[in-house]
Amino acid sequence: MILSTKGRYGLKAVFELSLNYGLGPVSLKKISDKYNMSENYLEQLFSKLKKKGYIETVRGAQGGYLLAKDPSELTVGMILRTLEGEMTTSDCLSKEICSRESVCATRGIFEKIEKSINDVIDNITLADMNKDHEKINTEEK
Repeated sequence: MILSTKGRYGLKAVFELSLNYGLGPVSLKKISDKYNMSENYLEQLFSKLKKKGYIETVRGAQGGYLLAKDPSELTVGMILRTLEGEMTTSDCLSKEICSRESVCATRGIFEKIEKSINDVIDNITLADMNKDHEKINTEEK
């Protein structure tokens, strides 16, 4: 399973909002410049996240985007599923009944992989990402 640019860019952009949580809105230009992403593309991604209630828009000269919730309340899984849809490792897992399920040697493995991925992304919050980021920056100095 490979995340599309929607998931990768969206998570980076929301992470940037989490780094600035409580400091006011962040402009699309700032995020776009920092991560070398298209502002128009980011706007499309943020539109989906706004509909879910994860981010808010502030209009005006000093406007931009900010998290609608505390970073500890937003998981990586929430962001990725909003942008990517349900995450699966194999098409056969997204179907309720598979005609070859009784003889399939790989379905059980794919189920375990999918469960592991979901466990990870559902248990890492943006606050956790912030802590990891701070730790890395502290170790580099």
